Amino acid sequence: MSDASQPDADDEFPIDVFDDDPDFDLRPGSDSCYKCSTCDTNCPVAEVDDDFPGPKFQGPEQWRLKQRDDEHTVDASVMDCSNCMRCDEACPADVPLSQMHNAARGEYVDGMSKLSVTYWRNRLLANYRTSAFLASKAPRLANAAMNFGPARWLLEKTMGITSEREFPAFATETFREWWTRRGGADGSRRRAQERRAARGDPRDADKKVAYFHGCYANYNTTAVGKAMVRVFEQFGYEVVVPEQKCSGTPMFANGMLEDARRHAEVNVSSMADLVDQGYDAIASCTSCSMALRQEYPELFDIEGVDEVAAHTFEAVEYLRVHEDLRGALADAEIDGALAEEFAYHAPCHARNQGLERQAVELFRELDGVGVTDVGDSCSGISGTYGWKAEKYDTSMAIGDEMFDHMEAAEGQTGMTECPTCAMQMEHGTGYEVRHPLELLDAALVA
Repeated sequence: MSDASQPDADDEFPIDVFDDDPDFDLRPGSDSCYKCSTCDTNCPVAEVDDDFPGPKFQGPEQWRLKQRDDEHTVDASVMDCSNCMRCDEACPADVPLSQMHNAARGEYVDGMSKLSVTYWRNRLLANYRTSAFLASKAPRLANAAMNFGPARWLLEKTMGITSEREFPAFATETFREWWTRRGGADGSRRRAQERRAARGDPRDADKKVAYFHGCYANYNTTAVGKAMVRVFEQFGYEVVVPEQKCSGTPMFANGMLEDARRHAEVNVSSMADLVDQGYDAIASCTSCSMALRQEYPELFDIEGVDEVAAHTFEAVEYLRVHEDLRGALADAEIDGALAEEFAYHAPCHARNQGLERQAVELFRELDGVGVTDVGDSCSGISGTYGWKAEKYDTSMAIGDEMFDHMEAAEGQTGMTECPTCAMQMEHGTGYEVRHPLELLDAALVA
């Protein structure tokens, strides 16, 4: 169970998450729940933790209690929810379970003591973008310091951040630095026009996308962001990289809804202006696309949020919808470092968007590679969840099935669209893990 301190029964939560807006009334959703418990049987945390009451209690049952009794306080176990959102996918009655969980976590955290170590640990993890920005100013020093054994031990003892995991490496050049050095939007427009001319497409074809790279592709796995730009330009798309902050996914998972809203306001403002100009928003991380598509309109009444949600896509999904990717790959052949057998894991947030089979279907006939789906199990890390010392064992227990399936698959290279799932795959198996965009880049561009 969570070690976060439960607010006293007579505490008042200072922030009404939904500001009494009838558009955010969750009572109809709670009334739709007929207690079939399908959400509980599909919950990865409940499967390995007998003390966790499950998504049905965390969502509609708590919401009913809250409607009947204004003094009802959110149970501390809501912080044991990993925000995998599998309950949304499983529910046959379309109960907005993850929306209820996000609201409950926000209310619970508002009532926590702001002096507790747990609160500040969670706040640090939720605001990874700030830490990554600072680390990017001296990446080599940050990489050495963060993986220095005594430093990791000290972080666990003082902050509750597990010492079992190695911190991800920071890139010596961020994606946005590379993007600027490469010529930014002007350079992308020129290359896209040249490619359209080579393909025989109209020079003024309306093919333009706005890339939401997120924190991790900017500061850590810059190869993913670079591959995304090159692949889209290969198909004649002009790419822009607008002002943006964190998608808010780690903030939702830690109940930091005020932080998430501040970031969402910047992201929606930037993307809404571009959507008005004919751009679609593209994310290379499935948790980022999920935030813009689902969590923003569920939680925030921000001007333009619905338009942005309607024009947001995961990168490979977008190309599959708008381009003949299978045809483009028909004559492609992979050699060198990416001529591998891949063990593909579909992130939970990909499943929630209906994208769980796209990589397997796309690459099954590509010469030089093989892709094996390693099943529908959760990786267990769930963003910041698996970085908390008290959640580490639970995280690894959830991931056991995935680890076993990966090791049974041919080859020793993993593939996934989620950067934290990639961390867990590497941590549990020792395999190197790649993004599908990297494989597309090698097949179509490199």
